[in-house]
Amino acid sequence: MHDPLHQFEVHPLIKLELMGYDISFTNASLFMVIATVLVCLFFLRQKQELVPGYIQYIQEASLTFINNITHTSVGPEGLVFAPYIFCLFLFIFAGNYIGLAPYTFTFTSHLIVTFSLAIIVFLTTTVIGFYKHGFHFLRFFFPKGLPPIVAPILIPIEIISYLSRPVSLSIRLFANMVAGHTMLKIFAGFALVLGSTEFFPAALLPIIANAGVLVFECLIAFLQAYVFTMLTCIYLNDTLNLH
Repeated sequence: MHDPLHQFEVHPLIKLELMGYDISFTNASLFMVIATVLVCLFFLRQKQELVPGYIQYIQEASLTFINNITHTSVGPEGLVFAPYIFCLFLFIFAGNYIGLAPYTFTFTSHLIVTFSLAIIVFLTTTVIGFYKHGFHFLRFFFPKGLPPIVAPILIPIEIISYLSRPVSLSIRLFANMVAGHTMLKIFAGFALVLGSTEFFPAALLPIIANAGVLVFECLIAFLQAYVFTMLTCIYLNDTLNLH
């Protein structure tokens, strides 16, 4: 049976080195570029029609979708960050769905990629918090009105919770992508093994199971992009509005 984890291996396509560091262009880099280019090509400004066609409708609907999430989760003040949240959603969305095609690479199944996205969100929201509130932002870890006696317990808990945000945000996306794609590979391996034996009619069972898993993965691909975006909005709301 094929190794179900082989699909996650990173291979250099163009070997590059800078000051002793390996900065090779890999298969992961290639599909991140492909995802970015496809999104940019799809959203290139076209002639806007009074009655939108399919492409214009999808463009407007997706932008409205993100604007509604941002407005609902953050408020009117958060709409200035909607373009950033929109780009984040589309990048993850494209990466998740491209990885479902045969002979592609799911870059969102690598923790270093998802953690990089999460740490950008973490640093962005933290910088915004200090920019807007100054050192009053530290009140986030000890809201006004609480008795000082609980400070030694509450402050460490709040700090640990805050610092764990990029970890939980990245692992959630990474783990779901790895689990789903591994399951697809395992069922496909079962089908290949059974198909090469005298029990080949039984190969139909893992094929049917794989079709069901694939449909489920299509749903998960969207949900994980949505959850990552929604949590980003929640973190942004906490930063802008504190407690």
